[in-house]
Amino acid sequence: MIFDTHAHYDDEQFNPDREELLSSMEAGGVGTIMNVSASFDSCENVLGLARQYPFVYAAIGVHPDHVGCLDEEKIQKMQELLEDEKALAVGEIGLDYYWKEEPEEIQQKWFIRQLQLAKDMDLPVIIHSRDAAADTLRIMKEHGRDIGGVIHCFSYSREIALEYVKMGYYIGIGGVVTFKNGRKLKEVAEAVPLSSIVLETDCPYLAPVPNRGKRNHSLNLTYVAEEIARIKGISASDVIEETEKNARNLYRL
Repeated sequence: MIFDTHAHYDDEQFNPDREELLSSMEAGGVGTIMNVSASFDSCENVLGLARQYPFVYAAIGVHPDHVGCLDEEKIQKMQELLEDEKALAVGEIGLDYYWKEEPEEIQQKWFIRQLQLAKDMDLPVIIHSRDAAADTLRIMKEHGRDIGGVIHCFSYSREIALEYVKMGYYIGIGGVVTFKNGRKLKEVAEAVPLSSIVLETDCPYLAPVPNRGKRNHSLNLTYVAEEIARIKGISASDVIEETEKNARNLYRL
């Protein structure tokens, strides 16, 4: 069964048909979903959704675009939420120098603090990094080397991907691998061992071809699995089976 390691089903784009869509997952070959918070306010929402559906789990963390609101009181609240049995990871956390919604030094401060939270809780991390390759890798080597987790929506070179693999991290691959202009990610999919790859949607965003531009959901991961299979010269069923095993190792299920 497909394991979607990164989704945002609490997003308002799913308000019209969330229950119907999630109820269709098993029949569509999707067995497990990690629903990931982005803002502090979404932390409780993702946990609520995970409690509602047995096959949905939660990651608690604050995306770099939203870290300006954080303080130690909020970190304490996140720690309390992470004690729930359905909360399996800290994320998504990291750096985003593309949008620069928050100053770089503020992003770095709360990235490091949330890495420490994951270490304290003995939980894996889900890392967001956009246009911040050097600082992310430096911080991960200094503060995240022994935590474990996934580099989500990977967008850098295969050399950087293999650096993370050496550190024991998984590489998250989603719809971009199917894009004509996704050459760099195709190279990453080729270079990284299947044992270090997990599937993800980042839904409602980044739907794969042939649904590019539409609202994404976990049922689309068959297209991602097929493209990785094509690149690696193996069957899509092998990709689905191996990446599910990887995801279970990642989230310790």
